[in-house]
Amino acid sequence: MPLTRRDFAKRSALTGAGVALAGSVGVLATAPGAIGAEAPDGGPDGAADGHGIGYGPLIADPEGLLALPAGFSYRIITRTGVTKLDSGESTPSNHDGTGTFEGPRGTTLLVNNHELKGPRADWPHPVPLTEGLVYDPAASGGCTVVEVAKDGSPVGEWVGIAGTSTNCAGGTTPWGTWLTGEETEDKAGEHGMTKDHGYVFEVDPHDRRAGRDPKPVKALGRYAHEAVVVDPRRGHLYLTEDASGPNGLFYRWTPPHGFRHGRGQLRSLAGDSGVLEAFKCFDSGGRFVDDLSRATKTGTVYGVDWVEVPDRDARKVSVRKQFKDTEITRARKLEGLWWADGGAYVVSSYARDESPVQHDGQVWFYDPRRRTLTLKVLLGVNPDPAKDGALDGPDNITVSPYGGLIIAEDGEGVQHLFGATDDGRTYPIARNELNIGTAAEPEFSEFTGPVFSPDGRTLFANIQEPGIMLAITGPWKRQRRQR
Repeated sequence: MPLTRRDFAKRSALTGAGVALAGSVGVLATAPGAIGAEAPDGGPDGAADGHGIGYGPLIADPEGLLALPAGFSYRIITRTGVTKLDSGESTPSNHDGTGTFEGPRGTTLLVNNHELKGPRADWPHPVPLTEGLVYDPAASGGCTVVEVAKDGSPVGEWVGIAGTSTNCAGGTTPWGTWLTGEETEDKAGEHGMTKDHGYVFEVDPHDRRAGRDPKPVKALGRYAHEAVVVDPRRGHLYLTEDASGPNGLFYRWTPPHGFRHGRGQLRSLAGDSGVLEAFKCFDSGGRFVDDLSRATKTGTVYGVDWVEVPDRDARKVSVRKQFKDTEITRARKLEGLWWADGGAYVVSSYARDESPVQHDGQVWFYDPRRRTLTLKVLLGVNPDPAKDGALDGPDNITVSPYGGLIIAEDGEGVQHLFGATDDGRTYPIARNELNIGTAAEPEFSEFTGPVFSPDGRTLFANIQEPGIMLAITGPWKRQRRQR
């Protein structure tokens, strides 16, 4: 039963402008210039505040790769052009979304996306076309599976899927597989492709045979996919779209009646199985919200309804263009997703002139039980991205076993991994010091794929270019709420 505007407005009036609908909002306002937020007590140098938040200032790396707090260290797990796959080829480049899984004999398995778009000739290190694991032999992207020993040393790396395009984010499933999304809408015949792209594929890190003869999960739609999460209770899948002209959408897929999730079950579905819908938001007064950038205060709560997608395979018109602007809610650069706390954390990386209001990042929380979307993080436009300390462009996220979120920065200028506590303070975890530009015009690649090992002791993350997977260890501690 849809949550109507009238119902939401009525409930909001009873609960005080709607904020109480989501319980304890736990606002995560961050960064100098964050709208409606105080600057973190630790300041831009990352010093831990008097309440023990964070791990202190970041210390420059003599190797020029990764600045970390005192007591922390990193290990390179894979590096494009240096480490090799089990089959002998180089580790592919452009590391992106990553998931971790318990492996055999205490090892950790990681599935690593490689965001490579277009023809294979465009890239020095595409994902190798491993026999039986290729969707489109013209495409350069895919996933690799990495095995890491209990002591943190790399064991091996092999291809999980090849011949896909622009594998950006994705998500783990409760049944132990990885869903990888193609951030493209290229059709066969476009940019050298021989098959249609813009789909989600399932990769099983535990069974190399399960990925043979890759099949897209067409039921989840064909568009510029970013991330995906699974509601383990209701069986819904939630998906983000990174697109503009017009801005992208947030989707929900409802499985068909009687369907049971499990390894390999999604690829068995027909292309029209279940129901794919896009979200539509309205405020506490029952007014339609056309774009998420309209929210200018953390703690803002919107009611959510869902509108069915007419043609999910986008035969003639892109999915997001099939709706009138009054029928759905849009947002620029819908990126990371993570399921925790009974709902989905959703990232919009930034908004510029294409959006009603400009910002440098939002993180929302969707509560499926209450059918509400609550703004947790809002970053104001960063006036000086080249200056260390300011934050902009949140992308991939994960929920930390030590409380709060871990966020990968994909903004302008300096790039960080940073944490955001439940009560609104932030702290730096790492800074990328690998300059891929020049001394006069430095350039630092984005962080991608932050995710903890199953035992919570190691934070894995990537530097996308040239393609480096890192394992970060140190004196992790629970980030306490401010009293």
